[in-house]
Amino acid sequence: MTFDRRFAVAELPAYVAKVQDKVIGFVSFSTAKDALIAVALGVMPRYQCCGIGSRLVKKVEGEARSLGKGKVLVSTSNDDLPALGFYQSRGFQICEVNPNVIAEKHAKVLRGIGGLPVRDELRLQKTLN
Repeated sequence: MTFDRRFAVAELPAYVAKVQDKVIGFVSFSTAKDALIAVALGVMPRYQCCGIGSRLVKKVEGEARSLGKGKVLVSTSNDDLPALGFYQSRGFQICEVNPNVIAEKHAKVLRGIGGLPVRDELRLQKTLN
């Protein structure tokens, strides 16, 4: 669930990163009115910090441009400081905060990265040139 929509990630179009035919990363996406939503991005830990996530995001940006979309949207939880850093360092800006959305979805406050309470959905966008 993101951007007020429920997605089945396995059913979405995606770009996949492979090493010797082994999947090591992916990004799935969906269209919105004037944007492309990067619904899920994942890279196996062994391959993180090697530029794979950046290349996958660039692929989504290229897809957005080819579809005439002016921006790419992503969301994350308030505790995921590595994701916030990753996206912001690639030109994304926080555009919306939805307080308590995640806590309400789970009917409780979960403990996340560093023990931070997981409550809020943070939405980021990157305007494409």
